[in-house]
Amino acid sequence: MVDEVIRQFGLKTHSMYEVEDSYSSTVYRCTLSRGENVFLKIPYSKLKFQRELEAYEILKGRVSIPELLDYWHGDDECPGAFLISELKGSPLTTKVSPTIAFQVGVLQAEMHNIRPPADNVLTGIQNEFPNWSDFVEKQFYSFAEDVKDVLEHHVNKQAIEKFEKMKNQLPAPDGPSFVHMDFRPANIIVDGDKVSGLIDFESVRFGSTEMDFTKLYRDFLRFDPALYSSFKEGYNTIRPLIDLDIVLPFYQFTDAFNSIGWCQRRGIEKNALFLEENLVRLKGFLK
Repeated sequence: MVDEVIRQFGLKTHSMYEVEDSYSSTVYRCTLSRGENVFLKIPYSKLKFQRELEAYEILKGRVSIPELLDYWHGDDECPGAFLISELKGSPLTTKVSPTIAFQVGVLQAEMHNIRPPADNVLTGIQNEFPNWSDFVEKQFYSFAEDVKDVLEHHVNKQAIEKFEKMKNQLPAPDGPSFVHMDFRPANIIVDGDKVSGLIDFESVRFGSTEMDFTKLYRDFLRFDPALYSSFKEGYNTIRPLIDLDIVLPFYQFTDAFNSIGWCQRRGIEKNALFLEENLVRLKGFLK
């Protein structure tokens, strides 16, 4: 499949290797014969391909993202592929300055400021905002079918009861906004003292902003109050930030639960570490 994608794009590669930390797509970093670095991305499904394609069209010129150099709609064997420019830098880590956290806040707020296009019919990116509560519930109970094969019966029952109780205490959703759904450090590229941009748009939706802070808080913001404060300052320069203290506990809990289901779907053995992390998190929320 990769050979066919390379042929479709007419690439002359000097070297290439598969990128780690890409869970729903196959991604290769390619050095071309002329020395330029590009990325080949083959999404997991046709729907993810269409979402990403539409996201590039919507975000271009509004949010800092790579350049979409070319794309192929695929065939019976391949769901499609993208040829993407390289953003200079490396993924965000917790070892950055508050200035970077401020820029991450600006980046996310710029994305959240984007509303569903009134004059463009989208076939990949769904607008889930009008039925946001149903969307969150559908996601949870879809993963619950997988989680029940991992958790003890009484723990699973306790988790479902907690979900229903917390869901009914949520404020009105904030949106409709363009939400990334996987806004985490691995998808935020930093170069020195500057955020280069955002990558990976195969899971995007229009919906409520409240879900989009979960993974960033889990993997970045919670480790340093100074970074968290700067992030909020940056976000508020673009649009008002919702009260995260109210919504984060619910989405942290559902993220842990859903992640357990994801591990069961994608293979417990190869995702054993991530599974264990989320089992610990879930049981902590249930105490």
